[in-house]
Amino acid sequence: MNAGTTQRCFVLVPGLWHGGWSWDRVAPLLRERGHTVIAITQTGVGERSHLLSKDIQVSTFVDDVVNTLFWRNLHDVVLVGHSFGGITVTGAADRVPERIGKLIYLDAAVVESGETWLGLLPDDIAAARKKTANESSNGVSLPVPPLSSIDITEPTDVDFLQARLTPHPFSTFTTPLTLTHPVGNGLPVEYITCVGPVYQPAIQAHDRARAKGWRISELHTSHEAMVTLPSETAALLDSLSR
Repeated sequence: MNAGTTQRCFVLVPGLWHGGWSWDRVAPLLRERGHTVIAITQTGVGERSHLLSKDIQVSTFVDDVVNTLFWRNLHDVVLVGHSFGGITVTGAADRVPERIGKLIYLDAAVVESGETWLGLLPDDIAAARKKTANESSNGVSLPVPPLSSIDITEPTDVDFLQARLTPHPFSTFTTPLTLTHPVGNGLPVEYITCVGPVYQPAIQAHDRARAKGWRISELHTSHEAMVTLPSETAALLDSLSR
């Protein structure tokens, strides 16, 4: 543990097509700084891909996080959501704010109560996603896209991701997030934007974060910051957790 570092418990939530493995380059660096790290794999993806079904909804993903916090008896956690994981951590904060010390959105979705991920997309893109899901799996899942679409070109990064990404439960896109409280539920919130280059689907989330007055930090890398820039990502998460 580095001198002057406050030990925290980080709970890391992945985005579309990812499992907890997506944090494998960041988690050891946070642990070296003295922190406890738990990377969640949500139902239906990664090592839990054998559970994939049409019944997996946004509320299932929220349950995954809430149950982890409860059954591991975690308190004052730094809850980090990447990409689609922003929806999940928003739902968890709404339900169990007493177990969370801070929320950090890593280039992550910001969704209000009653909204769906698919509903935030332009109509033509939403229709294309539905068509792809129907053709590939009868609507059960959205297949993994070409990595070039998220600006992953470095061969080692391509190999790391391509071997592990799994189709994503499609009903999590079409079922709304239901909140009792405003987004963030009064907790301290930090937002990190990835700007090298900006991932187009994240632009609306960036705008919402600014409109809410959240403090915004930047990482000069692609949307997959925890893969492409792990040292800087870990350092920033450590800094923002204090």
